Amino acid sequence: MKKHLVMAVLPLLAWGCGDSTDADNDGVADGIRDPNNVSVVVPSTPKGTVSGQVLGTNLQGLADVTVAMTIGSQAAGKSATTDANGNFVMTDVPAAAQVLLTFSKPGYATLRATSTVPAEAGTVPINNGNASFGPITLAQLNSSLRFYVVTPQGRPAAGAKGTLEVDRAGSIILSNYETGTSVVSRVYVEATADDQGVLTFNGVPSGTELARLNGSYNLWVSPMDANGDGVPETGGFVTSYSGAAIVSTSVTRVVNLPFSKPQTNAALAIEGSNVGSLKASQNTDPLNNMVRPGEPIYVYFNQPVQPGSILVRLTDEYAKESLPVTATVNNGGYSATISPSSGIVQEGKEYNIFVRAVSAEGGTNITQTGYFFGGDQASPKAVTITDIRYQETTLPPAATATQLNAGEVVYVTFSAPLKNMSGYNAHIFFDADINGDSKKGEYAVGELGNYTGEGFPLVISEPMFPYATRTPAEKPVFGIQPSTYSTRYAFTYGGSVGLSTGLLKVVVAFSKQAANQGANETYESIWGQPVNVDLDSTGIAIQAAPTPAPVP
Repeated sequence: MKKHLVMAVLPLLAWGCGDSTDADNDGVADGIRDPNNVSVVVPSTPKGTVSGQVLGTNLQGLADVTVAMTIGSQAAGKSATTDANGNFVMTDVPAAAQVLLTFSKPGYATLRATSTVPAEAGTVPINNGNASFGPITLAQLNSSLRFYVVTPQGRPAAGAKGTLEVDRAGSIILSNYETGTSVVSRVYVEATADDQGVLTFNGVPSGTELARLNGSYNLWVSPMDANGDGVPETGGFVTSYSGAAIVSTSVTRVVNLPFSKPQTNAALAIEGSNVGSLKASQNTDPLNNMVRPGEPIYVYFNQPVQPGSILVRLTDEYAKESLPVTATVNNGGYSATISPSSGIVQEGKEYNIFVRAVSAEGGTNITQTGYFFGGDQASPKAVTITDIRYQETTLPPAATATQLNAGEVVYVTFSAPLKNMSGYNAHIFFDADINGDSKKGEYAVGELGNYTGEGFPLVISEPMFPYATRTPAEKPVFGIQPSTYSTRYAFTYGGSVGLSTGLLKVVVAFSKQAANQGANETYESIWGQPVNVDLDSTGIAIQAAPTPAPVP
């Protein structure tokens, strides 16, 4: 009897220790029908199931819904179809796998959701891990929604493009402690407005169904470019309606498109430009008012302007005569390109500009003056003296027209505009005997070499009108806006001896001013470079006296 008992146990031991198979993938070694010992259960990849139920928003079962499943990153998935009650089940799904299910049926919204098969699948009891989806509700796409789109001028917006998003076109309850953030069910429909401006979106859930799902309709209407120039004449439109709101009022809703930029009561203004002095918020920094020779001037308005209304005038620093310039309106009136003729803008010169335009929307107008400098921000230039001249004001008996006399004003012109940053003026010195003591550079004010004393203060003489060449004097082309930088400075000669102007050497002692105030508080060029070294020039030209204007 004992012998037979031993013989019965041996086969069991053989299964537990030898090579066994589980071809039917049930978690138990093939041939074992009633296991009563863990040694006869063959370890295998744990498997579970995915199941659920699909309903309409009326909570009736939906048959023939296709359920497509993607398992993790596997290329091949699984699929199932719901039965008459809307139920489905898929087996042989790896435990702990993340699965994505897509529910689709013609005429209904599509819903996508993720879940995870419990990791406990495959333990005793065998293959019991289940990921439950549901109940799932899908909205029927059997309704239409219409909007009447109107232009800012009150006309039908024929051809307007719109997109309607239905958000929450389906819902789901997930088990396994999943959250609703893993569920997506949206419907997108595009439409084009007809000749009456009516946008019709077909194949969307009715307001009743969407109200059951607590969903919303989100409408986007694109900006319109009716004339095809690439610039929208109207702005876009965005709004949302709840399903309940659609149920409560079933009328076609009116959408009023705005102007391409919202209209306000604000006056027409220049919002941007590479010439900062033209902007509504005046920018006086010369580096923000610098235009390279050959480069256009760009102006951007806060609202579109009438193309034929823009007038631009350009002058040099003295505003004596207009310089040739053209202006083109772009971007539906929101910008203008101003192009001085070739060779007009030169390095280191200052220019005055006048812009006038009329709004295309509100009818307001703007008249703006500004200034700019010719040059490249990245390429500073050294400053030199280009001209020194004076204008005879009186001719006493002993004076001549080629002699600088006490009280006469001398103008010094530099190669680029400068600004006095400290308020302490640089002084002028002459390489001459200006007090008649037959000595130079000892005690006389303004004699070169007498740096222990003072010279003649050099002050800015920024032109606000042209040089006077006749009586009455010329008027500027337009009123000039001062830049506080200028190529023209002046001093009053205070010597007691008249000086012959032909070979007279004049020195601007910037170094003395820098020594008193510090190198960082000297005169500054339009490139922001300090001018702290002496500059000199030989010879003073005579400015011709104004002549009377001819009698008409």
